[in-house]
Amino acid sequence: MPTDALNLIGAGGHAAVVADAAMLSGEGRLLVYSQDHAQAGHDVLGYVVQLLDDGVGLGRIHVAIGNNAVRSRLQRQFSGRGAVSTTIIHPQAIIAATSAAGAGSFVAAGAVLAPRSRIEEGVIVNHRAIVDHDVSVGEFSHIAPGAVLGGGVKVGVGVLVGAGATVLPGVTVGDGATIGAGATVLADVSAGATVVGVPARETRRDA
Repeated sequence: MPTDALNLIGAGGHAAVVADAAMLSGEGRLLVYSQDHAQAGHDVLGYVVQLLDDGVGLGRIHVAIGNNAVRSRLQRQFSGRGAVSTTIIHPQAIIAATSAAGAGSFVAAGAVLAPRSRIEEGVIVNHRAIVDHDVSVGEFSHIAPGAVLGGGVKVGVGVLVGAGATVLPGVTVGDGATIGAGATVLADVSAGATVVGVPARETRRDA
């Protein structure tokens, strides 16, 4: 059990999920912080939310915020101040010996990281999501509950794969793309694109 506190940044629903996993995985002392004045003093699983400001000393941190862009910004900001981003894996996740998880990533209950899979810094693999063999997931992406990434899929940076979506083996998903909930992706997805439906079709693309 670590002797120093784990500092969770974030006080919403995802923070509660992360706090629960942290406690179950043997973290000793948790401190919960938010930059939102409205959240200060509120309760997250029995932990009182403290206001995060420049005067707070940070050692080990986990940015427990579901929004990819916000999570990326805060994790990089505090890492630049010397904080150490800590990976949290729920004890009921299934993690292959040859898989790898980057700093500050989170793997929820029932999720699977299969052999030779890799998730990079700040990735969320949410409840019962499957990252199959030889899959790579880029920094600060979010694989939502029940999503399935087939063997050899490549997911870029800052991607959202919606709840219950399926990406077929060998498909590449570009940086910043969004895959709608329940979509079935049969072909590569361009960077910045949003795809929905079965089979998934592009509805928009960021400039």
